[in-house]
Amino acid sequence: MRGVITLRDVLAHGGLVLREFGAACLLRCLLAGLRRRKTTFLELAFPADRRR
Repeated sequence: MRGVITLRDVLAHGGLVLREFGAACLLRCLLAGLRRRKTTFLELAFPADRRR
């Protein structure tokens, strides 16, 4: 995951991500970080298939 936040940030502020963006977003962030996927938080918070 690249951009403004890192996996470390997600882990440190997981409660905030969970509360503000939901469990699915937190899971996507954690998986992206563990897989070292190059993406941004906004792409994970608002996936393309849900923007319509």
